[in-house]
Amino acid sequence: MVQGISKRVVVVKSPDKRIFEEAIFILREDALSSSGVSAEDIVKEACRAASGYLRRGRGKRFIKPAMFTAAGLALAGLGWGIAMIL
Repeated sequence: MVQGISKRVVVVKSPDKRIFEEAIFILREDALSSSGVSAEDIVKEACRAASGYLRRGRGKRFIKPAMFTAAGLALAGLGWGIAMIL
């Protein structure tokens, strides 16, 4: 459904195209009129938010999925070995 409402947006191009191409921020209606915020401030904040998202997304996985698989196989083999002995 298409609405006839016009919104102000800030589009930030991604420095790392493998993750996403661009981030789109939709401005509040009163963003420029209140609190003395300039357009440059808004663009800087959008860039900061986008780069913060990239930093948060990296490095969260301490154990890779292959390591989970290997650990599961090792535990299954250990359980099987114990079952065969008993």
